[in-house]
Amino acid sequence: MASPTPTVIGIPWDANSSFLRGAAAAPALVREALFSPASNLWTEFDVDLGAPGRLADAGDLELPDAGNAADAIEHAVRRLMENGGAPLAIGGDHAVTYPVIRAVGSRHPALTILHIDAHPDLYDEFGGNRLSHACPFARIMEEGLAARLVQVGVRTMNGHQREQARRFRVEVIDMRAWAAGTRPAAAGAVYVSIDLDGLDPAFAPGVSHREPGGLSVRDVIGLVHALPAPPVGADIVEFNPSRDPAGLTAHVAAKLVKELAGRMADAADRHV
Repeated sequence: MASPTPTVIGIPWDANSSFLRGAAAAPALVREALFSPASNLWTEFDVDLGAPGRLADAGDLELPDAGNAADAIEHAVRRLMENGGAPLAIGGDHAVTYPVIRAVGSRHPALTILHIDAHPDLYDEFGGNRLSHACPFARIMEEGLAARLVQVGVRTMNGHQREQARRFRVEVIDMRAWAAGTRPAAAGAVYVSIDLDGLDPAFAPGVSHREPGGLSVRDVIGLVHALPAPPVGADIVEFNPSRDPAGLTAHVAAKLVKELAGRMADAADRHV
């Protein structure tokens, strides 16, 4: 049986953002950068994403501006997988990861999540909202949707979230540990969730919650390239175009889409 085709799906949803909205406008601009004639669709490992069957695009979901869109997102990702796709979601704020993982986790019960972020997003609730973009990984872990959660780049963890990390046995590689040389070890089915504020704002200023002292673009690409097997799904979230006047972050996001899709396409090439 053929392996799933990496499939971009735009999730223009930011109603659960706690500080600034704007991430709902991201998918179109990431696509524009991805398909820009200023570059090409070859990855660093010589995968031509422009070749037939290497990369599909499911378009953007139509979602309301307010209310709860989680069920609609989960249903769309399930349908994408049923049609032979492997989801590569472009958010949207980080709240979209919860329904995406609900869909992906149903196919991969021993899932490992590699989560790149300045924030652990483990609040039990934030501002009275249990579906806030500050809470998705608490929902994911309390529902048992992943066997492991490995977080890289964290540099804002407070006392409550430390307790949550202990509760859910989260493996946290904060920036101090990263600087000391600690690197994640992943095995089995891996899902990659990249919050662009995990990067230092010098590389990706177009985010709502800028937190200096983070990862470089090359650091994140290196993590993607070092995965022991192609990921079963991924998302790139929290790009806020209103904070990206020069368009730099759109191109960073597009580069990460390309390298993730290349790793996912490698599975299709090898029929694993």
